[in-house]
Amino acid sequence: MPVESRLRADARRNSEQIRTAAIGAFQGRGLTVPLEEVAKAAGVSKATIFNRFGGRIGLIEAVIEEVVATELFAVIDHARAIDDTGERIAYYLTALRDLQYRQPAVNDVLLQTYPNSPQLMEICRVGGEANEEFVAAARASGALRPEFTAGDLHAFVVDTALALKHGERPPQDAYDRRTTYFLDGIRGPRSR
Repeated sequence: MPVESRLRADARRNSEQIRTAAIGAFQGRGLTVPLEEVAKAAGVSKATIFNRFGGRIGLIEAVIEEVVATELFAVIDHARAIDDTGERIAYYLTALRDLQYRQPAVNDVLLQTYPNSPQLMEICRVGGEANEEFVAAARASGALRPEFTAGDLHAFVVDTALALKHGERPPQDAYDRRTTYFLDGIRGPRSR
């Protein structure tokens, strides 16, 4: 095998090992995992990550679809398929909070931890549009309190992200109970 072909095969293998290690690390601990840990898990040097991906932002953009976007967009799409606006907003909030609890990288996206990443900012834009859409429809139907806004939903999601990222992680049952309390508090007259 020519030296150039062997180098290309090694480079492809290294890139795939880095991607696999990054997906595992980011899903498990969020996008701020030290690159040294990703490199160690991939069996390469940190310099190899910079050579192959240009650094953290390039690496995030190479894997963000698998780490966050696919699941988040599936939640949005599933919510859009629910006809009843009250059920839609309840599903959306519950599923979004569940995703925040399970996937630390989601919180890094929602907190816009890496604003220089066009892909992360696009995910935030799509999520923001979904928030506007779902809240507007639920308010119009009376499923949400009339004073509840998409800005309130955004603040709630960001507050949750901050609490999960920087606070003590609550047990799942306590977290789910708080989701129910929140939903009960924002329901409109039609839903009571």
